[in-house]
Amino acid sequence: MFALLYAGAMIVLAFYGVNLLWMAVVVARGGKSDTDPPPDPNRNGSLPRVTIQIPLYNEAGVARRVIDACAAIQYPRDRLQLQILDDSSDETVTISRQAVDDWKEKGLNISHIQRSHREGYKAGALGNGLKSADGDLIAIFDADFVPPENFLLSLVPFMEEEKLGMIQARWGHINAHSSLLTQVQAWSLDTHFAVEHVARSASGCFINFNGTAGLWKRSCITESGGWQGDTLAEDLDLSYRAQLRGWKFKYLHELEAPAELPETLGALRVQQSRWTKGTAETARKLLRPLWRASFPLKTKVQGTIHLTAHMVYPCLLLAALLHPLLLFQQASGFGPGETYFGIMGLGLVGLLGFFLAQMFAQRQLYPDWWRRMRFFPIFMAGSMGLAISNTKAVWDAWRQFRTPFERTPKANGRYRVRRSKSIVALEAAMAIYSAAGLVFLLWEGLWAASGFQMIFSMSYIFITRYNILELRSQTL
Repeated sequence: MFALLYAGAMIVLAFYGVNLLWMAVVVARGGKSDTDPPPDPNRNGSLPRVTIQIPLYNEAGVARRVIDACAAIQYPRDRLQLQILDDSSDETVTISRQAVDDWKEKGLNISHIQRSHREGYKAGALGNGLKSADGDLIAIFDADFVPPENFLLSLVPFMEEEKLGMIQARWGHINAHSSLLTQVQAWSLDTHFAVEHVARSASGCFINFNGTAGLWKRSCITESGGWQGDTLAEDLDLSYRAQLRGWKFKYLHELEAPAELPETLGALRVQQSRWTKGTAETARKLLRPLWRASFPLKTKVQGTIHLTAHMVYPCLLLAALLHPLLLFQQASGFGPGETYFGIMGLGLVGLLGFFLAQMFAQRQLYPDWWRRMRFFPIFMAGSMGLAISNTKAVWDAWRQFRTPFERTPKANGRYRVRRSKSIVALEAAMAIYSAAGLVFLLWEGLWAASGFQMIFSMSYIFITRYNILELRSQTL
C-alpha cells in the first residue's frame, strides 16, 4: 500500500516537473512574450481614459507609498482617475484619506471609497469601484507595489488591439535580499514570470492576471461576468472566464513593477495558503467549462496543469512521509525491492525540469545568473517546506470549506498573523522525522537515497527554524 501511494505521488511530481522541463525548453529556444512594438498611442487623437484602482485593507505601513507612486504615474491628468478602495478598519483609513486630500489639492482626479462591509473581499471592492469608474481601461495595484512612472504609457498603446482584454507586467522585488526567506520567494516568482508566463504566452496558451500590476479593458471585465468572490483567487478566476469567452491576454516581460515580498514566515504562509486554496477553488469551478470549450487540446492540457498545480503539495508531503519508511522496509528485508526504487528514480526527470526552469529564469533576469545558482538548494528546500499548510488549503478547497480572504501582512504594517499551532507542531515533527530518516539512510549506506532525503530534511528544518525565530520574537 505504501509503495503504491509513494509511486502515485512520484508520478504526479514527475508529471508537473516534465511540464516545467517543456517550458524551460520553450524559453531556451527563444520563446518570448508577445511584445511586438505597439502603435503610436496618440495616432487616433487622444489617449483612452484610465482608472487606477488600489484595493486596501489595513495597510497602514504601505498605503501612502502605493498611493503616491500611482499618483506619480505619467499620464494626461484629464484622462486619469485614481480610486482608493479602502475596506480598512484601522488607521489606514486616516492615512489614505489624507493622501487623497493632498493629491486632490494638486488637481488629481482621486477618490476614497469605503464600504461598510467586506462582502466579496477584494473582488467585492474592485466590483464596487467599477460602478463609479470612468476609465475605459482599468489598472490595478495591490498595496505592496510601487509601479514605475511609465507603467501606463508602456501598456496603453497595446490596448488598441480589439480582442486584447488584459496586459500583465512582470513583478519585481523591492526587498529580495532582506533574508533567505525573501530570496526563496523571489526565485519562485521569477520562475513564474520569466518561464511559465513566457512559455504559455509564446505557445498561445492561457495566461493569468496576477491580481496586480496589470491593465484591463473595462469591457473585458464586464462581458466576462465581472469580479466574483466565490473563490480566493478572483484574479485567476476572471482570467480564465475572460479567455474562455475569446478575449486575448498579453504578458509584457520587459516592464517591471516592483513589490514588497512578505518578510515573515507567517505572512508568507497566509499568502501561499490563499493562493493555493484560491487556485484549487478555481479548478473546481472552471475545469469543466475549459474542457467543454472549443479550444485546441494543447490549451486545455496546459490550462488544466495550470489550475491543478496545487496538487504538488499533497504529493510532496506524501513523498516526504513515505520515502524513509519504504527504505527502512527495504533495509529490513520486506520492502518493495531494488527494481521498484530504480523505476522511481526516473522521477529525477521531473527534478531536472524543476532545476532547468529555475536556471533559465535566473538567466533571463540577471547577468550573474550562474553565481545565483548556488542558491538553488536553499530555494528548493524553502519552496517545499510549506507543503503541510498548502495541503490543508487544498483539502479545504475540495471539501468546499469557506475561509475568509486574509490579506498578506506587510513588513511595515501592524497586522498580526494568526498562527496555527497545529501546523507549526506538524512542521517541527516533520523536521525531526526527516532528519531521523536521513541519519538512518546514511547509517545504512544508502547514499543514492540520502540526497533526496536531505532535501526533505532541509525543507522542514528551514521552516521550523523560521517558526522558532518568529515565535521567540513575539514573546520578547
